[in-house]
Amino acid sequence: MEKAFEGKALPAWSEQITMRSVVVSTALGVFLSFIVMKLNLTSGIVPSLNVSAGLLAFFLMKTWTSALERCGVFPKPFTRQENTVVQTCVISCSSIAFSGGFGTYILGMSRKIAEGFDEAKTSINVEEPSLGRLIAFLFLVSFVGLFSIVPLRKIMIISYKLTYPSGSATAHLINSFHTPQGAIQAKQQVSILFKSFVGSFLWSLFQWFYASGPGCGFSSFPTFGMVAYSRRFYFDFSATYVGVGMICPYIINFSLLIGSIISWGIMWPYIESKKGSWYDARLPKSSLHGLNGYQVFISIAMIVGDGLFNFFSILLRTSYDMYLKRRGGGTQQEQLFAGATERQVLSFDDRRRTQVFLKDQIPTSIAAAAYVLLAAISVVAIPHIFRQLRPKHVVWAYVVAPIFAFCNAYGTGLTDWSLSSSYGKLAIFIFGANIGAKDGGVVAGLAACGLMMGIVSTASDLVQDFKTGYLTLTSPRSMFVSQVMGTGLGCIISPVVFWIFYKARLDLVAY
Repeated sequence: MEKAFEGKALPAWSEQITMRSVVVSTALGVFLSFIVMKLNLTSGIVPSLNVSAGLLAFFLMKTWTSALERCGVFPKPFTRQENTVVQTCVISCSSIAFSGGFGTYILGMSRKIAEGFDEAKTSINVEEPSLGRLIAFLFLVSFVGLFSIVPLRKIMIISYKLTYPSGSATAHLINSFHTPQGAIQAKQQVSILFKSFVGSFLWSLFQWFYASGPGCGFSSFPTFGMVAYSRRFYFDFSATYVGVGMICPYIINFSLLIGSIISWGIMWPYIESKKGSWYDARLPKSSLHGLNGYQVFISIAMIVGDGLFNFFSILLRTSYDMYLKRRGGGTQQEQLFAGATERQVLSFDDRRRTQVFLKDQIPTSIAAAAYVLLAAISVVAIPHIFRQLRPKHVVWAYVVAPIFAFCNAYGTGLTDWSLSSSYGKLAIFIFGANIGAKDGGVVAGLAACGLMMGIVSTASDLVQDFKTGYLTLTSPRSMFVSQVMGTGLGCIISPVVFWIFYKARLDLVAY
């Protein structure tokens, strides 16, 4: 691959970040933040948008340069390094819409969610969302994850040669775009993307004309009859869920279908028939002592059980893989694998990429000092944002966060699956149980969840983008600066986007 670009000079890291790249990154960051927030608040499933961001960045930057050339202005050439910088900034910005926990712990603190439970509804266990508080909290926790993983980037990408499938796919796409054939392919893909976008928008507009309120119109269409509709079996004609189903692997779609049939078709009607025997028939539907308790705790137990299994599975796999690499020897098969790895290092592409990747270093001392400084600020500031958390709790969170960040980044490199939400749930159990419901353990656990998710998620995103930069010969320093800029934009854009949804729809549900 690099033979094709051998004759092109590499721009300096400061030249890879341009004013046009910042403008395009901001525009795309806002656009994708709306998409991620919509998915986060409706389905709770957010697919990887790395490839889409790289494609849209290429299209907009090419349009920008072509328009200037038609006006007689000849700007600097648009390089794959600049394309990668834009993609990194966009993803780091839009990913805050997920890692910020707007569909999870933020709504979980609200009074509307608390009213659905009989326990721990005291004022100390309720915190209504506030735009200023959200922005301040995100600025405190989102940057820490970047500095926690910087010293380990060489280990992840060069020593362990982790694949990071989404980052690698994005890099190969960007590399292919910056050839004559790639430009034609990119134009076709963007054309299909916007046709799908317009079709989805027009369909939603059409449905809007036939909806006079909740439970009305196409969104509550009794496809299978009124009896099935009363059991929640109907089709809502939502383009969002159709799109999620197209992106998700078929195994996930079938699992959701089977789960809905087993629960709403068999389990819940059976448990409801035991009203008065298994639980008090006079209880409201929202009570956790009634049918809602069975629905909530059975579902949570299955999710947590599966999550813990995958958590420990990836942890064991990570530990064993690191053990094999540190041992260096092993079976004949392992030695053959090691030999193959050495031959790959000697290839022209790997030599060239490693040389560029190690050129612009980010000093470990600066990263460590920045982490300690940001942690110290957070220890003082976070207890003022969430009074239920004490400084000692924040200290403990920042002590263990780098370990979780490394494990998650390593696991993401192997499986392309970030378990940041699982680490967040673990923080809920630990801090919530330690503080107790009487002292605000509900809000404290949820705030600790947000802290852990913010650190762990941004760390894995950074290494994923470092992999993209490694394969496109983009300077790590420009990648890091782009990640910092995108994170800063996301800490402002995502809360504002959430606030728009929150004020427009009061029926949002925490996942």
